[in-house]
Amino acid sequence: MATTPTKKPAAKKPVAKKPVAKAATAPKAAVKKAAAKASTTDTLRDSAKSLVGQATNKARETATQGKDKAGSLLDDLSRMVENVAKSIDDSVGASYGDVARKAASSMSGVAGSLKSKEVDDLVEDARKFIRE
Repeated sequence: MATTPTKKPAAKKPVAKKPVAKAATAPKAAVKKAAAKASTTDTLRDSAKSLVGQATNKARETATQGKDKAGSLLDDLSRMVENVAKSIDDSVGASYGDVARKAASSMSGVAGSLKSKEVDDLVEDARKFIRE
C-alpha cells in the first residue's frame, strides 16, 4: 500500500500585540502638545495686541505733537503776514495790504482749528474732504 504523505498542520501565525502603555499615553501626549500649542498661540496673540496698542498710542502722541507744532507755526506765520501787510499798505497800496491781511486771517483760522480739534477729528475731516 502506498502511503500518502500527510500534511502537517499549519503553524499559527503569531499575533502582533499592541503595546498597551504606549497606546494609552499617545492621546495624553497629543493633548499636552495641543494645550502647549494653544498656550503659545494665546501668548503670541496677547503680545501682538499689546504691541498694536503701543504703536497706536505712539502714533497718536506723535500726531498730536505735529498738530500742535503746525498750529503754532501757522500762528507765527499769520503774525508775520499781518506785519508785512502794514508795509504793503505804505509801499503798494491799501488794497494789496487787505489781501495780505485776509491771508493772515485765514492762516490764523486754520491754526485755531488745528489747536482746537483732536487728531481723530482731523482725520475724520480729511476723510470727509476726500470723499467729496
